[in-house]
Amino acid sequence: MTTLSQIAWDDTVLPFQLDKADIRGRVARLDGVLENVLRQHNYPAAIEALVAEAALLTAMIGQTIDLRWKLSLQIRGDGPARIIATDYYGPTAEGEPARIRAWASYDADRLVEGVRPFDLIGKGYFAVLIDQGEGTVPYQGLTPIAGESLSDCAEAYFAQSEQLPTRFALSYGRSTLAGRSERWRAGGVMLQHMPKASPFVALEGGSGEGGLLSASDLLDGDEGENWTRANLLLDTVEELELIGPTVQPTDLLVRLFHEEGTRVYDPQRVEFGCTCSAQKVRQSLSIYSAKDIRYMTTPEGTVTADCQFCGAHYVLDPLTLGFEATRTPEGDDA
Repeated sequence: MTTLSQIAWDDTVLPFQLDKADIRGRVARLDGVLENVLRQHNYPAAIEALVAEAALLTAMIGQTIDLRWKLSLQIRGDGPARIIATDYYGPTAEGEPARIRAWASYDADRLVEGVRPFDLIGKGYFAVLIDQGEGTVPYQGLTPIAGESLSDCAEAYFAQSEQLPTRFALSYGRSTLAGRSERWRAGGVMLQHMPKASPFVALEGGSGEGGLLSASDLLDGDEGENWTRANLLLDTVEELELIGPTVQPTDLLVRLFHEEGTRVYDPQRVEFGCTCSAQKVRQSLSIYSAKDIRYMTTPEGTVTADCQFCGAHYVLDPLTLGFEATRTPEGDDA
């Protein structure tokens, strides 16, 4: 049986604030979103775990930003897991859901059984990209792969690139609820000190891995004590509290931070969503000449394209493609 409280909180991000500690946060629960993201592909278990963690981070990070269009995470490494990429599209109107999509590129021949998924990335970088749409300049910030998980990388990114002490507690994996088939579930809590912290911090010589900045480099005095206390409270969270269907996020916040002046805001619904289309494929090919398009044409006389995120397969007439197209998509002469 699926309870009403479970339905209400699945695939949501709940913003909150700890007034006494000057800390904001997010509680996220992903169920159907994550299932839809992963069933588009047939990833090995280790790659699925990396995509699940990245999608959960994306949901929480994306909801902290006033987005007009898109936030993306990109994790690139020299190991078997070459690329993990996610997109978070902000809601288009009040009351509308945000959308998430994700995909991975990996070298199956180099995957090793028994190795932690994170270790499959190797050396590389963790990047956050923000694109507010037409008429704006996209922002990109990146840090080296560091720590023991993607959440560690995200914490290092915020400390180094944004000078914002940030902490994540995540849980994700396949689970089976009574009367339901096995499916992916994920949950997490994000804490972040309010942006006014340490505006004059030095940008070099941090105490974190590889000399990166960490929270201890950014906060001191009362702010440092508040941050330490909130993190000690978060350390007590249990896995079933993060992903279990019987613990509502609001109840979890009361249990963890009831003495911190916790204030909650309206939850944000999220769903799986891909923005690909035949028109966008044509737009991406509009820079090519007729000669280039001929090189892309299959023996069957078509140009094909596959969406890496949702698996959609497009079959296009080469005469409708490129800046020398002689036919419109509707079949008329150009």
